[in-house]
Amino acid sequence: MIEVDGKAVPTATAAELAKRRGPRRQRAGCCQRHRGRAKRRRSTTKGKRRRKGDKSKNGRSATLVALYTLRRGADGKLHGPINKRVWGSFASRKKMLSWVRAEATRRGFGPKTQRVVQIVVDGETCLGQRLRRLFPQAILTLDIRHVEEKLWQAGGAFHREGSPELAAWVDELRSLLYRRNGKALLRRLRELRQQIACRGPGTKEKRAVLDDLLGYLEPRRKMMRYAQWLKQDLVIATGVIEGAVRYVIGERMDCSGMRWVEGKAEAILQLRCMEVNGLWDDFFDWCYGRWCAQLAEKQAVQIRTDQPLELEVAA
Repeated sequence: MIEVDGKAVPTATAAELAKRRGPRRQRAGCCQRHRGRAKRRRSTTKGKRRRKGDKSKNGRSATLVALYTLRRGADGKLHGPINKRVWGSFASRKKMLSWVRAEATRRGFGPKTQRVVQIVVDGETCLGQRLRRLFPQAILTLDIRHVEEKLWQAGGAFHREGSPELAAWVDELRSLLYRRNGKALLRRLRELRQQIACRGPGTKEKRAVLDDLLGYLEPRRKMMRYAQWLKQDLVIATGVIEGAVRYVIGERMDCSGMRWVEGKAEAILQLRCMEVNGLWDDFFDWCYGRWCAQLAEKQAVQIRTDQPLELEVAA
């Protein structure tokens, strides 16, 4: 099993870094609280109120991957996860996926393997294309939660948000995914599209919403064979990697007021992955071996560094 996801980490802009690294001014006032009050009194302008959707995060996306094995038991169900590894990096997506390919091969799942390899991803097109080239025999699955989210968004054009009618509209379409497949869902959405009148209040918006939804789902039709995969007890949602994203990145690197420098964020991310994988002893043994080798060659050994390891070396 391979699950891939990403999350943006707030990074400092060039102006913020210049202000952070510039000389400190001596501020008048007895304490920080009263200095802040005096500054607000002197100010003649108020900050602009951000509109809904405005972003000030300056996010830098990190890719996180979870690899694990599921073993079929005597009851016919898949049990696990076994030998789970979670790794992430701010490196390019291509570099991250090459590590995934190498790690899967090391585990005995080469490019020509006949064993079942399943990859669960979100709807990003370029990610799916790259994974298909690296894993030609794999079962590529679209996270069903992303499809459900699209259905809820589209249903807002037909029914009021939070209404029982909207929930019933979504449940009808969602049941097609669980009982049949994406092809049946697309057929039903096309029927709804044809039933909309050519003229009338709100009809243009409804047609546009359904057209957008069909345009999103049609290229991913083969990734939505959920009924077939549920019978095989395969995975249809990225629950493992979503939890890893929340714990590894979100709880440590996406807190209020944080602004990261990319190199330091990469180092912290690697340490978080070592923590969740339980690799601290292996990491210290590896570091100690490197230091001993450097000392044997009479090199200067510097334990502290501000440079993160390369992805292949750290993993």
